[in-house]
Amino acid sequence: MTDIGEATSPSVVPLTENDPDQAPPKDKGLWRDLVAYWILGLCNNYGYVVMLTAAHDILKELEGGDGHAKSAAPLDGYDVANTTARADDVTFGYEARPCNKLSTGAILLADILPALAVKSIASFLPLAKHVRIFLCVAAAAAGFLLTAFATVEWVLFVGVIATSFSSGLGEATFLAYATYFNKNVISTWSSGTGGAGIAGSLSYTGLTGLGLTPKTTILIMLVVPGLEAAAFWLLLRHKDTDKPADISEQEAGNEKPEEIDYNTLPEDERPLENWNQRLRYIPSLFIFMIPLILVYLLEYYINQGLFELVYFPGIWLSQSAQYRWYQVIYQIGVFISRSSVNLIQFRQVWIMAVFQFLNVVYFTFEAVYYFTPSIWIIFVLILWEGLLGGGGYVNTFYRIQTDVPTARREYAMMVTSISDSVGIALAGIAAIPSHNAICDLPVPDRLL
Repeated sequence: MTDIGEATSPSVVPLTENDPDQAPPKDKGLWRDLVAYWILGLCNNYGYVVMLTAAHDILKELEGGDGHAKSAAPLDGYDVANTTARADDVTFGYEARPCNKLSTGAILLADILPALAVKSIASFLPLAKHVRIFLCVAAAAAGFLLTAFATVEWVLFVGVIATSFSSGLGEATFLAYATYFNKNVISTWSSGTGGAGIAGSLSYTGLTGLGLTPKTTILIMLVVPGLEAAAFWLLLRHKDTDKPADISEQEAGNEKPEEIDYNTLPEDERPLENWNQRLRYIPSLFIFMIPLILVYLLEYYINQGLFELVYFPGIWLSQSAQYRWYQVIYQIGVFISRSSVNLIQFRQVWIMAVFQFLNVVYFTFEAVYYFTPSIWIIFVLILWEGLLGGGGYVNTFYRIQTDVPTARREYAMMVTSISDSVGIALAGIAAIPSHNAICDLPVPDRLL
């Protein structure tokens, strides 16, 4: 009897009954791949998120414990005692804006430049998945240990760099390897990376809020590299990367693999056989890369250049706590949108860049003039910012998984994975001078 799925054309929309990649129950182990990729996404981005969430505390350590180096009137003591909103007659008496000497953009650069470097060369190296993931797990553990036990500045930054290396190599490897699996691993991977945002920022914020020191909190997080190793080597069903991705997927579904003669395919669908072909193919990926670069440039300019400057004195949260909760709410938005691709897809990612630019304008004016009347408005806008960022990421890689020819998909994934790192690095570079310029402006009325 002919299978229904074999008699119909595959759909590019996931989870449909007519899609032979999704509908047949014959691949009973598919759940292992989907769950494993969710866990791998979570663990791969976890350390990166923790470092950004802890950026304010790391800067305090770099400056000898004073998180408000330019502030004439430390406020944290008032905030702890006061659990209500500010009264109109309260006077704070700031003579300068409460800013760190270094923007958290400095931490952002240490947290992204190594990832950018490793992603830049990963697409030209063999997909030696076991070696790569061993390096990822080892670097992630080393990053946590170095950051926790650091007593001097350079050790702290080496810890952040090790974490960044792990995240960058992991993302390039897992996305390329995903092309050998069912297309829905992109959805679960993206959801897992969004979950890392919530888990990383919320766990750090929650544990430090319970009274644990940043050192103890980071040491507890050493369990994450172990979980990543277990998901990769014990849960995930591994594929033979020496075979074309479409044949590996057929074998996973217990189908008889069909040999493909790539010479019969159009030239733009054939495998890229040498470095010259790979380099010449990169411009065709700009349609995916440029919108994603812009989305990440704009959102991380907000996160690391402006979040620290958006401050509501005299409420139930200290300045450090406000920064942490900004990160948590942003990551909630990212998680929601990165988990939504099976419900809704957006092909025009550039629209998200336009909306993100409007967010930059609003947050810049807020950082300068402090005109927003309530922190709750800021919370809503940050959630919206996270939704745009996560949506740009998952829709970009889902489009590659469905639109790019199979023989070129692995390479396209690795190359495009550099886009978010390029945007984030540019944001870190832009955030430092703009942060310092705003810090030197007159004190706004809300702090007087």
